[in-house]
Amino acid sequence: MTTPQLQIIEKNETGRDFAVGDIHGCFTALADALDSIGFDAGKDRLFSVGDLVDRGPESGSVLDWLAKPWVFAIQGNHDFLTWRHALGDPYPHVDHLFHGGDWLLDLAGREQTKIGKALRALPLAMEVETKTGAVGLIHADCPFDDWRDMHQPLSASAEHICLWSIDRIERDDDMPVKNIRAVVHGHYRMDRMKQLGNVYFIDTSGWPRNGHYTFLDLETLDVFEGPKTHASYPDAWI
Repeated sequence: MTTPQLQIIEKNETGRDFAVGDIHGCFTALADALDSIGFDAGKDRLFSVGDLVDRGPESGSVLDWLAKPWVFAIQGNHDFLTWRHALGDPYPHVDHLFHGGDWLLDLAGREQTKIGKALRALPLAMEVETKTGAVGLIHADCPFDDWRDMHQPLSASAEHICLWSIDRIERDDDMPVKNIRAVVHGHYRMDRMKQLGNVYFIDTSGWPRNGHYTFLDLETLDVFEGPKTHASYPDAWI
């Protein structure tokens, strides 16, 4: 796997930093939700906890969003499936097309390659500095109980946990991750954000009808909810 492991982001000295749950190719709904919380693209920053693509009708616009200077993103399992598919090496254990990846087939080969390379370049984790301490971002789960271990080379099993695991939330494990103020995940759909110790799960189904995007202020850890999404997309998901 040639994905970068951990990216460290310096403190935002002028505005706010927000993490958002899985976007899944619904960028218009995301823009509406950002407007509803008073997001200021001139000074605020948006951090995606992964799954920018698949299922939603605007997945092909992902490069436009990644080009915005105020957007930062880590890699989710759907981004992983997409780049593997786009670059000619489909992940053999999951049917990407069945799980919302058929949009990729509508694009020319050159565009597929561009998207594949961009998603492959997304890191598995971020560490965002804030005035109140660093916050970690990983799509699915942290493979360690000490954040300092994320600064070491990851094994294949640890990478898999970052992208796919639902173990912590299914066990309701509220043991904190040490040496980090908070860790933020998406991946696991729920009606409302859930906190377990210093770990926050913020994927509140912003892409299906009547779901909503949840935003977490990375400095204050305050929660902001966007309006309900008024669209309906296929409900297959992993």
